[in-house]
Amino acid sequence: MPFHVMLIPTLGCPSKCNYCWSSDENSPKMSIETVKEVVEWLKGFRDDPVTFTFHGGEPLLAGADFYRKALPLLAEGLSHRKVAFALQTNLWKMTLELAKILAEYDIPIGSSLDGPKKINDVQRGKGYYDKTMKGYKIATENGLGVKFICTFTSESVKHRDEIVDFFMENGWTLKLHPALPSLRSDEPEKWALDPKEYGELLVYLLDKYLENFGSFEVMNIDHLCKCVFTGHGTVCTFVDCMGDTFAVGPDGSIYPCYRFVGMPKYVMGNVYDRPGMEDLARSEAWKTMHQFKELVDRECKECAHINYCRGGCPYNAMTPADGEIKSVDPHCVAYKRIFEEITDRVNKEMFGSPDMGMAPFGFGPEKGSRAGIMSIMLKRL
Repeated sequence: MPFHVMLIPTLGCPSKCNYCWSSDENSPKMSIETVKEVVEWLKGFRDDPVTFTFHGGEPLLAGADFYRKALPLLAEGLSHRKVAFALQTNLWKMTLELAKILAEYDIPIGSSLDGPKKINDVQRGKGYYDKTMKGYKIATENGLGVKFICTFTSESVKHRDEIVDFFMENGWTLKLHPALPSLRSDEPEKWALDPKEYGELLVYLLDKYLENFGSFEVMNIDHLCKCVFTGHGTVCTFVDCMGDTFAVGPDGSIYPCYRFVGMPKYVMGNVYDRPGMEDLARSEAWKTMHQFKELVDRECKECAHINYCRGGCPYNAMTPADGEIKSVDPHCVAYKRIFEEITDRVNKEMFGSPDMGMAPFGFGPEKGSRAGIMSIMLKRL
């Protein structure tokens, strides 16, 4: 797991997505002084390469001047190591000035779009689609790469064909996210995608990927196949992320992940105090995260997928239990469904199947035959 620090300039956000858990109108904004303290903290914390992801809330609310100062502070202040950046935004606040600042550092942008306008705006609010596409145009016209995350909810999963067709028609890679219950919501399950439905959605997307291999990509399927192929997790959901991923809130508080930012119970320390790993490990939040790791080692030890699943995400696991560690990620049902589907297809391809022409040594299909699971496994990401 690469070292990853999420910087949360604010939990405020101008959009009001129905299933969102991270919008706080009264959230303060991170100061440049706090960014300087992040640099000083990391100088004595670790010396390996680090990726900073600006997340939120809506990180562009911090404004152009914030990024004009923050980016060189981070890049030059930690120049003894490799520094990379990323940004997650709804793009509403994208301007020509901001786009040029971000382009100087070649920052990849992740945004959110849940399908065509009608489907998207039901979930994310009227006007969301048009505002995001306006920002998308500014970003891409100024050389910024933008990829969209599509959140599937209990409602939008009913329109999966329309959503997939929309992404294919636009030539966009599909990265999906299941709507999650929230520790902050009074109705945490309202929009959440049922784990069984999520599993079937993943199998459906695997089929769509293979049917259109070479012209359509599903990022999640790429990573799930790589998990099985390499025998270890390839994204944070499927690794023991504790100690390699942190989030820093607007006031400098350090959390295990951006999903916990703003909740005092999960503060591990503050960059102004420049804590070491041992200091963070004494916090209750750290101990809670490690309770999850211990539970997975105990409860999942007989599971064939434990090495590349690791019980899923601890935040997901804590939500149904009001913040306590009582079980693994409830999406376990979905993970097992897709991992077993991938494994079964690999075995069929390796040993041959009636509808799959095999290339020499069993690696993938013969020319002219339908793409198989090994085509995805051997693809370079």
